[in-house]
Amino acid sequence: MEPLQNKIEGNSLGAKYGENIRNPFKPTAAFIGASWLALLTGVAGYLIGLWNATMDLNEKGYYFTILLFGMFAVISVQKSVRDRSEGLAVTDLYYGLSWFATIAAMVLLTIGLWNADLARSEKGFYAMAFCLSMFSAIAVQKNTRDAKMVGDKEL
Repeated sequence: MEPLQNKIEGNSLGAKYGENIRNPFKPTAAFIGASWLALLTGVAGYLIGLWNATMDLNEKGYYFTILLFGMFAVISVQKSVRDRSEGLAVTDLYYGLSWFATIAAMVLLTIGLWNADLARSEKGFYAMAFCLSMFSAIAVQKNTRDAKMVGDKEL
């Protein structure tokens, strides 16, 4: 598979449609803002919930570590999937470990919440805040990469 840059090299949007056209590969300000807002909402909600929780400090540390581990894992998956789709080299080992880490974070959170002495509403709150954080971390990383690619080389 050839890299994305090779497919669109030579396509000059400015020359084709004039200089005022928006680059379709550049994320819009609205999407960037919504992604960051979702990330901050998910992470802040999760952390505020942990801060106010009546659980032991070691349990709070477990849930905090799962959030950090999960966010790193989904960003790694997004990067490796994107690199592969653009024809960049990604080893099967790294690709597999990224997916394993993502699934492991979700399973560990599920097991932790399943066995926790929390109300169902609290368990649902942590699960939803975790999912929002994971999804928005992927979106923010995608936007950052797209903006950098557009900034490095006008597509």
